[in-house]
Amino acid sequence: MVEFTEPEMKISAQEMAEARLPLRYRDYCAHLLVPLNKCRHRSMYLPWKCEPERHEYEKCQYEEFMNRSSMLAKIKKEKAEASN
Repeated sequence: MVEFTEPEMKISAQEMAEARLPLRYRDYCAHLLVPLNKCRHRSMYLPWKCEPERHEYEKCQYEEFMNRSSMLAKIKKEKAEASN
């Protein structure tokens, strides 16, 4: 059986609420979204001003997606093997 280890949240629910993050963005990359949103607000959402922060956040989102995808593939493989 595949053991799922949940990643550690690096920001608390209270900190996310104080940063006014919508619920759909309160994931394992939220700790990177808070500084990105602050930078966006300071720079009036100019797309070229917060590139390092945006890159970090998007990289985290991609890695998290890849982790979930590989976990799902492992689970499906185990189910297929178990049914045979």
